[in-house]
Amino acid sequence: MSLKRLYQVADRLLPLQAGLEAQIYQRLDESLGLNSQIALYDLTNTYFEGLATTVPMAQRGHSKQKRSDAPLLTLALVLDGQGFVRRSQVFAGNVGEHSTLAQMLGALQAAPGALVVLDRGIVSQANLDWLKAQGYRYLVMSKQRSRLDQPQTLTTAGQATVQWQQLPAEKDGDIRLACHSPERAKKESAMTALARTRLETALAKIHAGLSKPRAQKKLRDLWQRIGRLKQRYSSVAQHYQIDLDVDPGDPEKAIALRYEYAPDAASKAALPGHYVLRSNATDLAPEALWPDLHPAH
Repeated sequence: MSLKRLYQVADRLLPLQAGLEAQIYQRLDESLGLNSQIALYDLTNTYFEGLATTVPMAQRGHSKQKRSDAPLLTLALVLDGQGFVRRSQVFAGNVGEHSTLAQMLGALQAAPGALVVLDRGIVSQANLDWLKAQGYRYLVMSKQRSRLDQPQTLTTAGQATVQWQQLPAEKDGDIRLACHSPERAKKESAMTALARTRLETALAKIHAGLSKPRAQKKLRDLWQRIGRLKQRYSSVAQHYQIDLDVDPGDPEKAIALRYEYAPDAASKAALPGHYVLRSNATDLAPEALWPDLHPAH
């Protein structure tokens, strides 16, 4: 079959997408006995090389492939516990990840009490409230981090070691597990070190230039350069205090740049490899929650 013919067939199948997905999954379920009690939800996007002016959903947004300069499309997927696709849908490239959840799961008609596993980028209190109101259980990675003072250890299916500790209950009644992954810590520490090196190298270059006769010394222009650096290295720049010393003879010029690195105590920079799982599935043992989330991260 030629590529052109394949695209033509795909265009004819598109109006039948929802019915085809439902029937295919039903046949798989009947044949393999799939786990429909767990729904993994995530989004990704892809980009157009051209302007895509005839595609209304092609919009600029945050590209996961670092192509925010190009028009994007967003693909949403719901998978079961074994990784089989249950439902898929294409959204505009500038759609907010958190805004697609109700639309996708509402059409899915998942069984009451199904455990919905969400990527951290989709987590919002509004989404969690909606899931709870619809009778779903959820398992999410919270944006908070916490140290472990009395950790327990488990070994994952991939033979990785993870430490965990249940945190004190909060008013919402959810269970929270503080976790630490040595493998994740190595990756996050390396990423932080690289970003710090690049930012500090750029700051040192600005400082060195202040002693040269033709280098930029105007405060306004220097702060703009520093602002662009903070944006480029936002993962670590928030932990830096950067100051410019003013020339006593000209208050609009700088003579030196100083910086101090002091990471927030609960940040990724200070707690690499730490994360917190949150779930309203209080009927499950704490040890049962971590492995379910591992494939998505």
